[in-house]
Amino acid sequence: MKNDFLPILLGTDLNSYGMARAFHEEYGIKSLALGEFWLTPTRHSTIVDVRILEGLGTQEGFLANLNLIYEEYHNKFEKMLLVSCGDSYTKLVVKNKKKLEERFVTPYIGEELFEKLATKEAFYETCKEYGLDYPATHIITPQNSKADLPFEFPVVLKASNDEKYSKCNFTEQEKAFFITGKSDLDRMVEIIYNSPYDDKLIVQKMIPGGDDFIRVLNCYVGKDNKVKLMCLGQVLIEDKASKTVGNYLAIMNDYNLEICNEVKNFLEKIKYTGFANFDMKFDATDGKFRFFEINLRQGRSSFFVTGSGFNLAKYLVKDRILGEHLDFEVAKTEHLWLELPKILALRNVGKQHKKKVRRLIKDGKVCTTLSYKSDRNVFRTWQNAKSRLRRLIKKEWEGR
Repeated sequence: MKNDFLPILLGTDLNSYGMARAFHEEYGIKSLALGEFWLTPTRHSTIVDVRILEGLGTQEGFLANLNLIYEEYHNKFEKMLLVSCGDSYTKLVVKNKKKLEERFVTPYIGEELFEKLATKEAFYETCKEYGLDYPATHIITPQNSKADLPFEFPVVLKASNDEKYSKCNFTEQEKAFFITGKSDLDRMVEIIYNSPYDDKLIVQKMIPGGDDFIRVLNCYVGKDNKVKLMCLGQVLIEDKASKTVGNYLAIMNDYNLEICNEVKNFLEKIKYTGFANFDMKFDATDGKFRFFEINLRQGRSSFFVTGSGFNLAKYLVKDRILGEHLDFEVAKTEHLWLELPKILALRNVGKQHKKKVRRLIKDGKVCTTLSYKSDRNVFRTWQNAKSRLRRLIKKEWEGR
């Protein structure tokens, strides 16, 4: 007799482990993670099997490898559910959706909508069309790289195409550059365009405010193109290390029905489906939230949703595997998600949040993606201990 379904996670990083944990917590099942490299978060785990497949990140290798996985597992499971945990894999799923959905459950949008959302430039054009606010933006190309900006410094410089940029590797590479003058901007643009990156760059007027002005919103949209779940988080601490700047290290659940309804209307109007992850920042100059980007998958830090009582795997399975009706929910709970040791979180969180953070920790309303009591062994315990010690001693996340 076949088992009900197999979650197939594309990627082996923190996002992948968070989804594997969600499936295990809700259904007690082990996921299969596919990747080209075996990253630390999924090592020595008993809740996810990892398969390293050469060429998985290429068009030819992607389809060939997934076809082999299908042949290996289709007699054991009724359904196989693809869950992308990275931008490049999401793009490959979307590009090959018609072929894949003959064999796999693929909860992703089509190519036409993908092209309207996948790069920052395209996303801002779509925001403009549907009335979502975003920061004042200037587009740089290799042809207009020295043009004057229509707004004043300081600014933020970043790649429009994250998927392309992530495949580049050069000495001064950072996820985002904080620029204070024209000469620094021209220098960094020249460095980037001397690297393999050849797509557009985004320059945005910097929005004032610390990490706690940033919000992250994770959503699940059903196969009927109706939003089923929205969970908003207030970022408390951001990573400052050059290669990982902008990754979230501490998130506290937040609730704002107005912004949730605004995003709900947006997603339903464009007929979205699957997971979506929005990054935005509150602009105190006019009281508006300005959107930075949409990730066409659950976010890297999305376990804060599952950890606060809204298991992401449950919504996906009920909708796509079991075909059950799901009502619309907006998460309204108090919870804290950390990727730092508690002592570092308390030491570095803003003064206005210390009391609440301390209370949430004391009340046990806190989680960490990698700390799962049902997946403990001597190897993972040692691995997680080393990671925490590295955070405490090296302070790499502070950009030092």
